[in-house]
Amino acid sequence: MKRRIKYYRLIWLKHDLPAGLSVFLVALPLCLGIALASGAPLYAGLLSGIIGGLLVSLISGSALGVSGPAAGLTTLVASAIISLGDYSIFLLSIMIAGLFQLLIGLFRWGAIADYFPSSVIKGMLAAIGIILISKQIPLALGYDQPDFWTSGFPQLLSAEHFLGNLEKFNQHITHGAVLITLISLFVVYILKRPFAKLLSVLPVPLYIVVAGALVNYLISGSGNVFSLKETQLVNIPPNIFPDIIFPDFTKLFSTPDVWKYGLVIGLLATLETLLCVEAVDKLDQRNRITPVNRELIAQGIGNMTCGLLGALPITAVVVRGAANADAGGRTKLSAFTHGLFLLLAVLAFPFLLNKIPYASLAVILIVTGYNLAKPKLFLNVWSLGPKQFIPFLITIIVILATDLLIGVSIGLLISVYFIIQNNFKAEYKISKTMQHETPVYNIRLNSNVTFLNKVKLRKALDQIPEYSVLTIDGSDSNFIDYDILEIISAFSSKAHDRHIELHLIGIEKVSVTAIH
Repeated sequence: MKRRIKYYRLIWLKHDLPAGLSVFLVALPLCLGIALASGAPLYAGLLSGIIGGLLVSLISGSALGVSGPAAGLTTLVASAIISLGDYSIFLLSIMIAGLFQLLIGLFRWGAIADYFPSSVIKGMLAAIGIILISKQIPLALGYDQPDFWTSGFPQLLSAEHFLGNLEKFNQHITHGAVLITLISLFVVYILKRPFAKLLSVLPVPLYIVVAGALVNYLISGSGNVFSLKETQLVNIPPNIFPDIIFPDFTKLFSTPDVWKYGLVIGLLATLETLLCVEAVDKLDQRNRITPVNRELIAQGIGNMTCGLLGALPITAVVVRGAANADAGGRTKLSAFTHGLFLLLAVLAFPFLLNKIPYASLAVILIVTGYNLAKPKLFLNVWSLGPKQFIPFLITIIVILATDLLIGVSIGLLISVYFIIQNNFKAEYKISKTMQHETPVYNIRLNSNVTFLNKVKLRKALDQIPEYSVLTIDGSDSNFIDYDILEIISAFSSKAHDRHIELHLIGIEKVSVTAIH
């Protein structure tokens, strides 16, 4: 036992401690930025990271996975908070989402992600990226009252929102924020160059935050035109505990939207987690596989805790998991260590966090949004053909025009349409030959023939001409739907009247009952 403890202590000191520190440096600005984009208190993003690190990592079976607030949920969270009108009511939705995930894990339904087409999921993430970028532009320009940006994407250019605020827009822009944004974008550009490979030891978001804080320090001063306002800097109180908002359980059954948003957040958080688990497992050099149902149980308990303690919903996050793998993390202790560092930052160094400009966080989120909606992604999906590109594009358009739930639902329907269309083509084949001037038709049924092909099969049978020979061959079929058997049986009586010689192979006739 002592030898095992010594072994894990050495692993932690050599691998998991530096990896945990690296993940903390990635997670800290993202926790703040995602809270900002969600319209939630900034401490809520930090609490989510702490819960994801200290609680979820211990329950999860993932060696490299790291949980925290996710950029993919920001749009939904922002609209839910606005719709429910009270953050304490929204916290109930997070608890319901956690319960939903817990039940999925307990009932071993973790394979749910396999039933969502990749084109729809890619479209959902791309739409989130576009919305994420659009909502950060005012903060990147220094606009400290971006209330007109809280509505849906189509309303951005309406008279009462963007156009109505355009006249006053220049009054709210701070030159310093624009300068910080430009310098931060330049830092991102430099770090992507081949000659900056040595600098990639530290994460890009950390460079952005440090650059923004240094520029703000240099340009701050009384009467300076570049000085930032207090409302343009992170503001975390020295003691966050008195400010924590707790859920209002009295509204649990009196506000139906609480349940709607809870189930939608639970579903999307589950999808994002399962996709992340699959991606991070591929980065594990030891080829360890994460038990998905256990992961959902961990996420469910984590989200129920987040709702109870006033934090944002969490998922497993690809960016943090990848940072953990790149930094040489070996066990789940690296994720736990990153949670400890976040807790230490909140308790001991909030004054340092308050030096970070919102413009820097906006640039981090713009880069995150760009990574979700790269032009390369559109070109890649386009190259896969219309059956992939059309659901992808429609999902994006509908999400931007309405919301995530409707967009994903419409995208799924379009994908199902293509599946049904393929089944129409694949369920049988018709061939025609001539035998002594008599047309001979052969309909060969494929392995699985379902009711989806009823209309087309009935039409094909009705087009068989009189005084012909027809063979319907079901010898290759593993399954023939009763509806198909009923159509064939009904046609057999018509065939006699139309002088069609009918042969059935591997098909059993059924009794046809007329419905009046």
